[in-house]
Amino acid sequence: MSVIFILILASLTIAVGFLVAFIWSVKTNQFEDDYTPSIRILFENEVKQVDEPIKDKNR
Repeated sequence: MSVIFILILASLTIAVGFLVAFIWSVKTNQFEDDYTPSIRILFENEVKQVDEPIKDKNR
């Protein structure tokens, strides 16, 4: 029976931690940009390729 109380206490602690993290993220405007994620798929990302490795002149 005591294991149930430990599990309830642990789950409440984790739930409060997630609630604090959510409130912090809302207060610091983490969810402000709603437009960019929806159009990000439309643009192609250019991959830059390196032609030659950088040579060390001290060798």
